[in-house]
Amino acid sequence: MKIVLLERNSAGTDVPVDCFSELGEVTIYPNTVTAEEVAERVKDADVIVCNKAPMREESLKDAPNVKLICELATGFDNCDLNYCKSRGIQVRNVVDYSTSMVAQHTFTLALALSQKLPYYDNYVKSGAYGAQDRFSNFDRQFFELEGKTWGIIGMGNIGRRVAQLATAFGCKVIFHSVTGKSTCTEYPQVDKDTLLAESDFLSLHCPLSDLTRNFIDREALRKMKKSAILINVARGPVVNNTDLYEALMADEIQAAGLDVIEKEPITPDNPLGKIMDSNKLIITPHLAWASVESRTRCVQGVFENIRTFMQGIDRNVVNP
Repeated sequence: MKIVLLERNSAGTDVPVDCFSELGEVTIYPNTVTAEEVAERVKDADVIVCNKAPMREESLKDAPNVKLICELATGFDNCDLNYCKSRGIQVRNVVDYSTSMVAQHTFTLALALSQKLPYYDNYVKSGAYGAQDRFSNFDRQFFELEGKTWGIIGMGNIGRRVAQLATAFGCKVIFHSVTGKSTCTEYPQVDKDTLLAESDFLSLHCPLSDLTRNFIDREALRKMKKSAILINVARGPVVNNTDLYEALMADEIQAAGLDVIEKEPITPDNPLGKIMDSNKLIITPHLAWASVESRTRCVQGVFENIRTFMQGIDRNVVNP
């Protein structure tokens, strides 16, 4: 088996990928971006391991031996599943490897914003705290999570873990199913308008699709509480970045924490890059999933996907 890793660095160079050599002849590229690069690098491949590199007719038509594409991720929107199926190419992803870390990062963002940690950290380091004559400072108001309403869009593995943590903090959890097909019965399911109107914290954990693209737009933001905090650890285009910028600048919501944005890495024309106030907006560079443990589990998951494919066993197939 000729295995081509197109985006080895997406797992982090601190996480080894030596295990793939047990399965075949491995060719490794640090990163691959364009369809032209993909086409040149996979022309002799039996198995492709990728993350964001485009997997479609343009990049695969001259690769006659490809039998399996393994996503080094859960998402597979870089893959044309119909084309792959028409070619008999199986596509597999890795599931539930980053649930704990993404849920943890959700609360890292929410707590930092709700407790005004950037403000108070700067207050001490600027010398203002040392210059005052009292032992404490709480000039910027902050509130407890207990008794607040935590809204969730996307009640999959990550959404459920966030719901459990929010409950442990004493929050009331509600959620909205974009497809209307959720089987979750542990928490109240509400319509979109109710979710927007009642949520003190709204966290997004849904996949990107035609139903979720721009799901949080100008209209949605205006229906939220002015005190609400929005957290997006799902996919960037679920939130319209321009509309969010305008809502934050107009104080239509209190704050936002983002691990994902519409185009990554951030581009100069993304207005969110203009907001320097970390009490209003925190953006992290798509790392919510990326603890050492998560990345190690992801690599191991791809290894198992390839190994079981070679044994004729279906595992995590997304285009059956």
